[in-house]
Amino acid sequence: MSALAAQLEVQVTGMRLEAEGVISLELRAPERTPLPAWNPGAHIDLLLPSGLVRQYSLCGDPLDNTRLCVAVLLEAKGRGGSREVHDGLRVGQRIAIRGPRNAFPLEAGQRYLFVAGGIGITPILAMARAAERAGADWQLVYGGRSRRSMAFIDELLALGGERVSIQPADETGLLDLEAIAALAADDRHTYSCGPAPLLDALSERFAVEGLAERLHLERFAPAAPAPGAANGQGLTLILARSGMEVPVADDRSVLQALRDAGCSVSTSCEQGVCGMCETRVLAGEVDHRDMLLTDAERARNNVMMVCVSRARTATLTLDL
Repeated sequence: MSALAAQLEVQVTGMRLEAEGVISLELRAPERTPLPAWNPGAHIDLLLPSGLVRQYSLCGDPLDNTRLCVAVLLEAKGRGGSREVHDGLRVGQRIAIRGPRNAFPLEAGQRYLFVAGGIGITPILAMARAAERAGADWQLVYGGRSRRSMAFIDELLALGGERVSIQPADETGLLDLEAIAALAADDRHTYSCGPAPLLDALSERFAVEGLAERLHLERFAPAAPAPGAANGQGLTLILARSGMEVPVADDRSVLQALRDAGCSVSTSCEQGVCGMCETRVLAGEVDHRDMLLTDAERARNNVMMVCVSRARTATLTLDL
């Protein structure tokens, strides 16, 4: 994950309304050459014409290297990326992408439970396909506001039949986390993507049931600080190349402190998703809050996403 993927031009070859407020994009290489390989759980960056960069999970078929597919929920109160996709992109238009990258890989196994909330179905759809293709034992619990707002229902039911449980909140209420934990207790690893309240509640329930190690999450936004992590108060950055010391106030991110000090750092999403601001760490312990690095990469403690991550130590020495 250390290096950013190269930029690639693609053409929008299809757009389809998948649910209320959700459209899918089909992307192909302009010369119809093969596209980069990917695995379920991967995402790409869309480099939109306005300059915005947004990350979307791939929801197509990894065995089809002629196209990449993403689905985008229109977020009326968002930062403008989904609005540009919905209102600005058209079939035939060329845009750039980066990736695919995968911070939410589906580990090899034979028994899976998938839990999706709303647009979180996108990486889960690709995972369900892979599990079915591998002959694995899998189940899916899919929640949403209403059936009209839930994408890919017909495709999922065709894929998994009775193994797919569609649970719109206006029909069945909120997802039954106790029942989900009971399914996971049956020797199943659980992969879940959806809004933060769902994932937080799942984490708490699985922790109570002693199942935390079986829960794999992908969040739309940075996770809350880890227990015991230091806050920004008292944090000082030591910039190894210049010897400069940069204090980080409690209400400022590491990235903001660097900018305040006149340091230039490449950034894009500023949500710990794209990896653009990845910075080498020479000393100190990082409190990782990104959604990109794997557990093994975090354990190496040699890089950090300065847009969201902080420190567990009073100082961090950065290769800047």
